[in-house]
Amino acid sequence: MNRLPPMKCIIMDFFVLTMILLSCSTQVSLLKLSPTILTVLSGDEARFTCSTENAEWDVMLWELNSTLAVTISRIHGVLSSSIPNVTAEKSQNGNAWILLLLSVERRHEGQVSCNIQGSAKKTANLFVQEKGTVKVFGVHTIALKEQLVLFGCDAMGWYPLPNLQWEVHGKKLSQSEYNLSSELTGKSLFTVRSNLSMTATKSSHVHCLASVSALSTPMKSSIRLTVVAEVVQDEDDCRVPLAVTSSLTALLLLVLLCICTVLYRERRQAKKNARDVIRSEESNNGQSLPAGPTHARVNLGYISEDATDAVYKEIMKEIHGKMDFDSAPKVPDVVTSSSLSLHDDGLTQVNFIKENCKNIRQVTTV
Repeated sequence: MNRLPPMKCIIMDFFVLTMILLSCSTQVSLLKLSPTILTVLSGDEARFTCSTENAEWDVMLWELNSTLAVTISRIHGVLSSSIPNVTAEKSQNGNAWILLLLSVERRHEGQVSCNIQGSAKKTANLFVQEKGTVKVFGVHTIALKEQLVLFGCDAMGWYPLPNLQWEVHGKKLSQSEYNLSSELTGKSLFTVRSNLSMTATKSSHVHCLASVSALSTPMKSSIRLTVVAEVVQDEDDCRVPLAVTSSLTALLLLVLLCICTVLYRERRQAKKNARDVIRSEESNNGQSLPAGPTHARVNLGYISEDATDAVYKEIMKEIHGKMDFDSAPKVPDVVTSSSLSLHDDGLTQVNFIKENCKNIRQVTTV
């Protein structure tokens, strides 16, 4: 029996091994699964696409954590789906199928595999995260400048451990400026607590941010910090408007005071002039007659336009007391007095001479 030399045996074994490896790599290259790593939030939708260059495949199998999830026939489509909320649909590319996980849950986390009979399996990783809540303790805070203020924040119900940060004046603080503590609850969810101690410098919103990698934007809770001394001490440009406003106010008050003073003086002068006019009218109308003889004629029927009703009544009463009418509708046309002095030894002597009596039109005393 002839035996092959040892060198030839080694060459033969190497050739066979190479052919096997090439065959396996060819089968692997027939399948493509994307994405290879996917992270989603609980309740969201997860999608994986499996495609092949082999146009003659018969059956495609999808597995979720080594459990058969969906069976697909190239000719008949989806044959079965053994896991709730898991299905598949054909992509626009005829040789590609999409595995759909609707409303992903934490139990779906793990490996997702796709394989075609007669070829190797492709595997991807699915990660499911939980979004919790974030809350800053307290309400609107008021502090004096340079005062030390304390804030607290809780991020509850997260998976995995969330990243918690503070943001003040639009700038995120470094972790050395606040403390963190965490705990794991019975539902495998994390709670993170943080306290921030800071010096009040100027008014701002203080934000507490919590996030996981699946969140595109961190969740935020905010509180308002008002520093009451900042308007006086920090805002230097407010001093000029304040000074201008004070000066204008003082000037306006001075102008108003001058106007009021002028108006008050004019009003007093007008009242004084009015009283002088009334006294002059009363004197001219006979309430204070001159004591000496006079040849002037006094018209007892004349009433000044400025005289009041009271002055008029007083004059008429005095006239009627000094005159003796013969009849109601007539009075003497001309009256001659032997003495114009109304007071002579306590008596008043007036001689009336009646001539040409006429109807009352005017009463004239000579």
